[in-house]
Amino acid sequence: MEWSLHFQGVGNASAVALGSPMATIERDRAPWLTIDCGSEGLTAYQAQHGAMPRAVFVTHVHLDHVGGFERLFVDRFFGNGGAAKMRLYVPAPVVPLLHRRVADYPNVLAEGGANFWDAFQLVPVGDAFWHEGQRLEVFPVRHHWPETAYGLRLPGSLVWSGDTRPIPEMLARHADRDELIAHDCGLHGNPSHSGIDDLEREYPRALLDRCVLYHYASPADGAALEARGHRVARPGDRFALRAPAAAQASPP
Repeated sequence: MEWSLHFQGVGNASAVALGSPMATIERDRAPWLTIDCGSEGLTAYQAQHGAMPRAVFVTHVHLDHVGGFERLFVDRFFGNGGAAKMRLYVPAPVVPLLHRRVADYPNVLAEGGANFWDAFQLVPVGDAFWHEGQRLEVFPVRHHWPETAYGLRLPGSLVWSGDTRPIPEMLARHADRDELIAHDCGLHGNPSHSGIDDLEREYPRALLDRCVLYHYASPADGAALEARGHRVARPGDRFALRAPAAAQASPP
């Protein structure tokens, strides 16, 4: 079975041409689990797969990561032909933030008779959750405010940092099986995001060699990151993943 990570977008909130940061874990080139749903990322997903995502994990609720949710609602509520609700995995502390940000608009349909969450199967998650037979881990990251942003791990296969400052203590625990690490990184850091100087200072070279960087500001910045010896994701890139570790009820 072939696993891969397919990027829809790789830019920061201002880099519209690079697409909102979003990617999909694929199994045998078919979408398996999508990470976040920004507006530009969702457009790219539809171009790549000809449909809406099957299941989504939400890292946090800044609009470049959740701006596509109104389109998801409309598609599922009106155009899904009776298909199952979209499964939506959301870290439990993020659920009220997501509700306030995207779901709590009065009378989601002008005609009434519908709730925003009617289109979704909302699954609040803690430290881990199960998706189609695989156990995934969830961990807090350092972005903007405590307990508002989370990373994702498919053990033995992938670690997705989400938007974050450097998190060496988290990666020591959640990236210890030689996983590919998709990491937030721009050419210059700020109080909510990592810059390349931050990563080079905080992470050992062996870990940096496993990283692929996204969430940068421009194609020129991406080229500058590559010139420093780092792998950089571009919109549409697909990276091979190792098969996940055998699912277990709890970590080893």
